[in-house]
Amino acid sequence: MELDIKGILESLPHRYPMLLIDRVIEMVPGKSIKALKNVSINEPFFTGHFPHHPVMPGVLILEAMAQAAAIFSFADETGLKPKNEEILYYFVGIDEARFRRPVVPGDQLHIEVVAERLSRKICKYQAHAFVDGESVAQAKLMCAIRPMEK
Repeated sequence: MELDIKGILESLPHRYPMLLIDRVIEMVPGKSIKALKNVSINEPFFTGHFPHHPVMPGVLILEAMAQAAAIFSFADETGLKPKNEEILYYFVGIDEARFRRPVVPGDQLHIEVVAERLSRKICKYQAHAFVDGESVAQAKLMCAIRPMEK
């Protein structure tokens, strides 16, 4: 299963400037995902990180991985479930995060996430990001699913 930006917008609540997934190139619902983030000099964070040597912040690489995880976690064999406005998907844990090299404007971030455990409350993942086949970051992620407080 693949998704273009329209499908991504239908499945994630994130919007500019926090939407960090541009395309899903492969997805096995409830199991794994491969997604892309095209890194442009027009990203708002580059004006301050760093003006004379732009580098994508590592925390945003991790956020992109978590967004990719959210997309496939709510899909099933019949396809994507529309985003549920009644629940929130919180990024709650990062373990063993490693950053191998800077991500800069012009790079295309290839994100691969595999589910280690999915439940109705807590999800755990192994995530990896690459540029041109070279590892740039990896981490174990944990996300919580909670009802929206009214």
